[in-house]
Amino acid sequence: MNKPELLAPAGNLACALAAFDAGADAVYAGLDRFNAREKSDNFTAEQMGSLIAYAHRHARKVYLTLNTLVKESELKDVVEMLAEIAYLRPDAVIVQDLGVIYILRNYFPELTIHASTQVGIHNSVGINVAKQLGAERVILERQVTLTELDELMSKTSLEVEVFVHGALCCSVSGGCTFSSWLGGWSGNRGKCKQPCRRRYFNEKGNGFFFSPQDLYTLDLIPQFKKMGVASLKIEGRLKKPDYVTHVVNAYRMMIDNDDGSKIGETLKAAREELAKTSGRKWSSGFYTEKSLKSLINYTQIGVAGNICGEVTDVNDKAFAVDVSRRLHIGDRIRIQPRSGDEGTAMTITKMFVDNRSVKKAVKGERCVIAFDQANKVPRGHVYKIGVSTDSMESRMKVLPEFKPLIDLDVEVYANEVRVFVKDHFIEWSHKEVFARAEKRPCTEETFVDGFKATGDSSFTLGNCSVKFNGEYFVPGSVLKQIRKAFWSWLESELSVDDIRLGQPGLMKFYEDYKKFDLDEDAELNIYDPSYERQTDVYFTKPESHLPKKKFDVCRSIFSYDKKTSEVALPFFCCEDRLDKLQSHIDRAYESGIRRFRVTSLYQFDLLAKYSDLKLAVSHPFPITNSLAVRVLDEDFGVAKAQAWVELDKHSINRLVMASPIKIEIYRYGRIPLLITRADIPYEGRISDSRKNQFVIVKDRFSKFNYLYAKEVMIIPKVNNSENYYDLTNASWGAKDVSTFNFEKDFV
Repeated sequence: MNKPELLAPAGNLACALAAFDAGADAVYAGLDRFNAREKSDNFTAEQMGSLIAYAHRHARKVYLTLNTLVKESELKDVVEMLAEIAYLRPDAVIVQDLGVIYILRNYFPELTIHASTQVGIHNSVGINVAKQLGAERVILERQVTLTELDELMSKTSLEVEVFVHGALCCSVSGGCTFSSWLGGWSGNRGKCKQPCRRRYFNEKGNGFFFSPQDLYTLDLIPQFKKMGVASLKIEGRLKKPDYVTHVVNAYRMMIDNDDGSKIGETLKAAREELAKTSGRKWSSGFYTEKSLKSLINYTQIGVAGNICGEVTDVNDKAFAVDVSRRLHIGDRIRIQPRSGDEGTAMTITKMFVDNRSVKKAVKGERCVIAFDQANKVPRGHVYKIGVSTDSMESRMKVLPEFKPLIDLDVEVYANEVRVFVKDHFIEWSHKEVFARAEKRPCTEETFVDGFKATGDSSFTLGNCSVKFNGEYFVPGSVLKQIRKAFWSWLESELSVDDIRLGQPGLMKFYEDYKKFDLDEDAELNIYDPSYERQTDVYFTKPESHLPKKKFDVCRSIFSYDKKTSEVALPFFCCEDRLDKLQSHIDRAYESGIRRFRVTSLYQFDLLAKYSDLKLAVSHPFPITNSLAVRVLDEDFGVAKAQAWVELDKHSINRLVMASPIKIEIYRYGRIPLLITRADIPYEGRISDSRKNQFVIVKDRFSKFNYLYAKEVMIIPKVNNSENYYDLTNASWGAKDVSTFNFEKDFV
């Protein structure tokens, strides 16, 4: 039975050390930008380097997250960050954006790619496409059921990672635009404001219709092991060390239990350990049909933690709490308004009972908590979300210094050793006469081990290949002299800054990017008279009213007719429905359809058997930069790509000007703000406390629930681009309209 990797979250250095202490095999963490948890503390490059050095010294791993969408104007920043990452050499980079994958493949091939859950891969053919793109691991979409997981695991040899514990997003990964719609703060950019946790109102009352319970899978660990899942991932980069410690401890117990007769005892002990954490009610998430139906309890406020009191009074410097559960100095708390809107989180540093400074307050007491921003504290419940723990400051001060890795190619001859320093184009040689081996010739492993001891050098040995031109006896003392002479020479020839700032991939990118770079000061949206626009595309239902002008009709692969010019494929296809979908594609092809609209990566595998198709990519497939478009063009022969619907005007124009193929603009329609397989206990119109209005729609065929805004998105014409109008959930002439992020920055 496979023993999977236990992967823990690390929002900061203290959390990473706590995770390793508790038994995590690896941690995932982010730098200060371009990761899906920008609200966590995150790491500086120096901290990340020390963590990686510490992890590798203890045979652990560190995966670095760069899993957000990237705008055209940010590509250079991303490349510079990837150059820094290549210098640090994490064990893998977790990515979402196809443009980042393009950069990694072409400029930093030494970095291992893990496809983020944000990519939305949910079936075996999607895993095939990820492998084609260069990924060595796929982090599966959270909304894959246990039955589907079991089936797809039997069809792939690529590493698969699944989430096993922590807070759940309600929406299908990578497709949520809910937070962005309400204020421009995109979850696909690591800035989600969690509108799914808020209270919503309808004609019958109110509830938390999009707030799932927390994922818990201790009792499913034996099944994951039997399936051969490579990595079990704990969610929680916003959590503190105490949470990470208890959760890792609990799952370590279950992973290490190989005695079936004692599984019950281990599960009980693990649950007791897990009970020491604060969170929402436990659930099996999207893994079972039963939990899909009960995942959302709309009567419960969508807040993690243990309720421990209520705010009764507030002034500029402090607030009063009627305590219902013990509070202590060092505890982390969140004060949550009853609306479910984002609350105020803080650590208790000073509190008073009866005007006396105290370290704790117990049930029945009224305590006053000092807080500089007390005037921002809402009246509402107080939740404990963490307890005081070791800050690990002393541990962090003695972490090993990061030393950059040096890759070598070594050649050993009868009278000479030559060492080529890869990526830096320098060579060292050493004259030495080696005797022919009679019994025990020196091996590649022996030579590599000898070179690992770099002493006081500023470097660490990375990948090293050794070739012998014959079989020689190399005494240990001689190998030691050669090693010391080489590292001493390298120290004089190459500095750490030479490595950090002179990454060959970065230099190559700057050289290549000149071919399609844009002047930052260039005037955008200038009409090109040589541009030949194609016919507008209307995505419609058969009964939709269409304008009296030339256009092409796009319809679902399941409902096209003789007027259809192209068909759109479903963004989600369960493992057991892939054969049926392939049959629909084959029938459409046989009927003469040659234009297909791709909405998810997995579809490229299903369409690969046909060489004469004209492919377009559109929502909810996210395309935000020209390098992502180049992947579509070069890998899959896509003729047209739709700009991601969250993009602002400036970003759209830059994408249009830099793209190697035609760019299409989603100009009219209602986009789904949230898509989920969870059963939402309501259908129809709802509103929030700010009077924003929405509608929940249940699709009986796919069994997905969709959330739409009342407003129809309408985008002005963009020069040198194609037009796309979606009338599946909108009619012409809508009075309530929105330009979404078009007139503001997409953040």
